[in-house]
Amino acid sequence: MIEFLLDGPKNAPTLLLTHGSGAPMDTDFMNEFTTYAVANGIGVARFEFAFMAGRRTTGKKPPPPRAEKLIQEFTVALEQIRAQNANRAIFIGGKSLGGRVASMMAQQCFGDGKIAGLVCLGYPFHPPGKPDKLRTAHFADYTCPSLICQGENDPFGKRPEIEQYALPASFQFHWAPFGNHDMAPPKRSGLTRQDNWQSAADAVAVFMKNQAL
Repeated sequence: MIEFLLDGPKNAPTLLLTHGSGAPMDTDFMNEFTTYAVANGIGVARFEFAFMAGRRTTGKKPPPPRAEKLIQEFTVALEQIRAQNANRAIFIGGKSLGGRVASMMAQQCFGDGKIAGLVCLGYPFHPPGKPDKLRTAHFADYTCPSLICQGENDPFGKRPEIEQYALPASFQFHWAPFGNHDMAPPKRSGLTRQDNWQSAADAVAVFMKNQAL
């Protein structure tokens, strides 16, 4: 059984959320984003892939498996959450790698009526410095309602680059001003990371509530 961190109201739309490749489900970003989302009336269920949970017990940091190999774990987590929350609208998503994995299963899950949409927090459109290595092929014929919260200066996909991509009409974007891959802005911007994280959580809440109607 997968263990979850569960936050928020019991009967609200719920985001099944997981982490990126380098940090667990309880980083400052994940904790504060969850707090802001819950304050907007959204439920958040966080979980960790086995490779990340293993780092807690062994202290070792092996690289994560390929994204495709994590789909089964995410599927198991989704089925557990659906079984516990039969009357909720469920959304799937994650930070960076977690969002990528969720995006690779979202269309099928949406078509099967298992989820109401996808939420990605800092989608890794390409490896840093390799804009030609796009991770968008699976978005062909994509109709799942999706919200991408992206830092404008994210090295995994900056706003000017992304706005040139041929992406599905079902995609919506929330741009974190001046934000990096954690959506955190530089000090010279006059914004704080909390400003950007709260704005992203507000956008996620609006998106989820609209899709859950």
